[in-house]
Amino acid sequence: MALSAEEIQNATGVWSKIFADAESNGSVVLSRMFKEYPHTVKYFKNFPELQSVGETASAAEIAGLAEVQGHAKTVFTAFNDMVQHLENIDALKETATPLAKKHSEELKVDVKDFKILCDNLVDLVGEKQDEDAKSTFKKAVDVIYENIKAAY
Repeated sequence: MALSAEEIQNATGVWSKIFADAESNGSVVLSRMFKEYPHTVKYFKNFPELQSVGETASAAEIAGLAEVQGHAKTVFTAFNDMVQHLENIDALKETATPLAKKHSEELKVDVKDFKILCDNLVDLVGEKQDEDAKSTFKKAVDVIYENIKAAY
């Protein structure tokens, strides 16, 4: 699924507002994933704080963990790299493939969990902006997710 130039421009505009506070917004997206899909905590065995409180802490408490905040910035930076390549699918594939390979082969993350993360991100856009922004950004996220999935 290719995006039009206008859709790409709109999506990058929506994303820039979310990426401006990458650590905080990313922490919210990750913490919701951990609370709503507790099996995802298992991927982060090297996060001792998350492992110790993952089952009992609230999403807000999880979002406040330094480990989660640090990884949130990493996730959002990687996502930003992919958003910057929406107009060039080959470049997007080149960006998504190493990320997908690392998560599938080395980290053993189920590709469906990327979809959860993407859905949480789209929901956050709807909360922070509006339904039009959410709809616009969902199209871009779907393209990014499909490229990640294809590289798995």
